[in-house]
Order: sequence, then C-alpha cells, then structure tokens
Amino acid sequence: MIEYIKGEIVELTPAYMIMECAGIGYQLNISLNTYSFYNGKTTGKIYVYEVIREDAHLLFGFADKAERELFLLLISVSGVGSNTARMILSSFSPSDLIQVIATKDENSLTAVKGIGLKTAQRIIIDLKNKVKPVESLGNSSSRATSGGAMAEEAVAALIMLGFQKAASQKAVNSILKASPALTVEQVIKSALRIL
Repeated sequence: MIEYIKGEIVELTPAYMIMECAGIGYQLNISLNTYSFYNGKTTGKIYVYEVIREDAHLLFGFADKAERELFLLLISVSGVGSNTARMILSSFSPSDLIQVIATKDENSLTAVKGIGLKTAQRIIIDLKNKVKPVESLGNSSSRATSGGAMAEEAVAALIMLGFQKAASQKAVNSILKASPALTVEQVIKSALRIL
C-alpha cells in the first residue's frame, strides 16, 4: 500500500490533483479541504488511500492523516462508498464532520448529495464512539480568483463530482450573485448544499 506521495504538483483542481514523483504522474481524487490546503503550492506531500476494484485502480489523496482517517471511517459504514465519503469531506472540514457526528446532526449529513436519512443515521450510529469532538480549527481559505474564472472552476469541479452542468452553473451563478466575495471552495461547498 502507498502511504504518501511527495513531489511536484503538476495540476490541481477542486476534484483531483496530479502529482509527479520520480517521473511518474499520479492522479489523486481529493476533497475540497485538500484542494484548499494545496492551492497555490507547487510541491507537497499527500497521504494516499488506494482503492483497487475489478474495473479501476483509484488513488484518493489527503492533506493530512486526520482527514484520511475520517475517510477510512466513513467508507467502513455500510452504504458509504469512496466517492460519497469524498463528497462528505468536501462538504465539511474534518473538525466540522466530527462535530456533526458527535452532536448527532442528521440534518447536516442529509444535506450532502447522496446521503439519505437512513445513511446519515447509520454514519452517526457507527462512528459516534470512534470520533471525539474537537475545538473547531480555523480553515484557511484560498486566494480570491476573478469571478468568471472562479465560476468556471467551481462548475467544472461540480461536474467532476457528478452533478449536471446546467444545474451546477445555475447554483454557482446564484451563489456568486448573492455573495461575490466567496472563494472557490466556499462557492463549491454552498453549491453542494443546494444541489
């Protein structure tokens, strides 16, 4: 199993990154939290979880071990796959997710695409004793991008996460109209709650 990859960040989007290490480019599926951490950086060290299926070999990357541990806990819950876990980690920071589970906040979990009431309840029941509430950590927000480029980047990320292009554009446009000062990550997180 791959523990981490350290190298040059060749490409970075809100849904995936390509990191080159020893002449090999690795595509890693990432959450918005990991995107925020690496945004603007040219090199880095990313912790990895490998998913090997019959039809694909996928790598999921995380900025720190804590986020990877939460990902592993989420995929241990029946009915939560790797993409759903990534969607949850894109909707909440690790500390917020721990708080949601600790306070049994089903409504926040059901706001995430693909999470119904039963799955939210299962996540809370299965993980409530495995996570401990923590003080909310300050999230670093990335530098602001121009409005048009930010909208395009946000829509592209939502499409990669499985949303329809028209619905994604509508959600992003309404969010930016109401709050033009948001960062790309904040726009995508808001859109995930709407879609």
